[in-house]
Amino acid sequence: MSKPAALSDVKIGSYIIIDGEPCRIIEYDKSKPGKHGSAKARVVATGVFDGSKHSLVSPVSAGIEIPMIEKRTGQVISINKEQEIVQLMDMESFETFDSPPPTHDKEINEKLAEGNEVEYWKVLGKTKIIRIR
Repeated sequence: MSKPAALSDVKIGSYIIIDGEPCRIIEYDKSKPGKHGSAKARVVATGVFDGSKHSLVSPVSAGIEIPMIEKRTGQVISINKEQEIVQLMDMESFETFDSPPPTHDKEINEKLAEGNEVEYWKVLGKTKIIRIR
């Protein structure tokens, strides 16, 4: 799920969707309106799930999508290292689901163990483990 917004409403640290991927803005530049056109914004962002850089150059008045981030807590049920799957149970609804292990953060990956409570994000139908509680 996402909600519409204007490119002029975002700032560094906020989240937007670029090329179907939720991203966190790390650079934001805005130019003045020129003789033949409107003001332009240049955005550089990193992907939430893959960590890759995405860029966007567009008029400031252009419409963008802002992802709805659900921050939830869960308990680690099992860890399958061969298939790289972590099975989690949501602490509110008690549903179980599979999530990929946090590959970009080695510190979280080392502390991840069965029985631990973790904070995870649900964004656009995907899940990501953010931190251990």
